[in-house]
Amino acid sequence: MSHTDTNDGKIAHAHDPRYGINIMIWITLLSLTVITIAVAGIDLGNYTLLVAMFIAAIKSAFVINYFMHIKFEDLLFKLFLVGVILVLLVVFVLTGFDVFLR
Repeated sequence: MSHTDTNDGKIAHAHDPRYGINIMIWITLLSLTVITIAVAGIDLGNYTLLVAMFIAAIKSAFVINYFMHIKFEDLLFKLFLVGVILVLLVVFVLTGFDVFLR
């Protein structure tokens, strides 16, 4: 019986848990949540929603990069992810045009 190697020299490496970074990201997410709540109490007029959405986008970037481990993926996978997000954004904008221009 011969042994054949099927992984072609590529070995999948598990990412060691880095608790310090995870705790810092968690504290950052909590801080951004507190800032979002504080901004909701401030009268910024039409900009309140814009600021809240901007903070939510920053929070989602932290979650996607660190907790979903996208930071460690290949460039092609990251490009597909950006493409999907852009398509979703276009769908939201087109839906907004439909709703607001009636």
